[in-house]
Amino acid sequence: MPRMLPTPHPHADAHDESSERRCRAEMITIVQQFAATDGLHPTPIRALQLIRASAPAQPLPAVYEPGLVVVLQGRKQARLGSELLSYDPLHCLLVSMTMLPLGQIVEASPAQPYLCVRLNVDTRELAALLLEIGPAGAGTGTAGPPARGLQLARTSAPLLDAVLRLLRLLHTPHDVPVLAPLALREIFYRVLGGELGPRLRALAAAEGQAQRIARAIELLKRRYAEPLRIDEVAEAAHMSPSSLHLHFKQLTSMSPLQYQKQLRLHQARQLMLAEGLDAGAAAHRVGYESPSQFSREYRRLFGAPPRAEIRLVRGAT
Repeated sequence: MPRMLPTPHPHADAHDESSERRCRAEMITIVQQFAATDGLHPTPIRALQLIRASAPAQPLPAVYEPGLVVVLQGRKQARLGSELLSYDPLHCLLVSMTMLPLGQIVEASPAQPYLCVRLNVDTRELAALLLEIGPAGAGTGTAGPPARGLQLARTSAPLLDAVLRLLRLLHTPHDVPVLAPLALREIFYRVLGGELGPRLRALAAAEGQAQRIARAIELLKRRYAEPLRIDEVAEAAHMSPSSLHLHFKQLTSMSPLQYQKQLRLHQARQLMLAEGLDAGAAAHRVGYESPSQFSREYRRLFGAPPRAEIRLVRGAT
């Protein structure tokens, strides 16, 4: 007599969905408690930041540092070249290197603010985890064609559960030194076992293509205010200039020199906002010799001349 496969329980999916909703509701409560106002909030867990926004916003050039973003409520979009990524409570975002997309919160309100959890990736801890998992471990997958430095995937119930346990530690800070590294380890183990596994693995590959481009980006970040030749950047990445240009654009949607220009403009904006510098002083600090060129390029990126854009931002806060 043939063996019969077990019949799935008719309420199994409903139970899973209910469990996921309860998990997310508890996470929302914790984040609202520790991020009571809009903005970016550091926490006692060094790798963990909480983000809150109570209203949609206009698209704005942004700097995304490497890490994992898990949205709990609301929705945000990131445009990279011609590609538009939309992440919400069903999806998480992996940032595999410092990226400069156009970001926009599209769903948020005072009653239901945009809430998300951001986790920094420690490449040394990731490499140690991969040594234990080995090449045949969970989520090895295949690297496939080169991907952008921003990747989306559906959020899994085990991943949410691991993030919830990390968030609960905010209530017991004395447990953080011992238990937070374990929770973070499980979170990235879960990511390695999913769609984003190959991209996360690439972050720890010392001589992989992603790491070479990341080295080029680190050089551009350190020396954004200096004139750099493409040969210098290629040498830092251990690539030929033509290969660097091709793969850099593939991952970031812009050339290395375009990337450096945007870094300069972001840094000038930060100087004007945080230190109160005028446009001329900020332009000089980030390496511009021509104030008029700075103003033109600033307006092209941020949509308004420096003085007007900074005044607008300050008026909105």
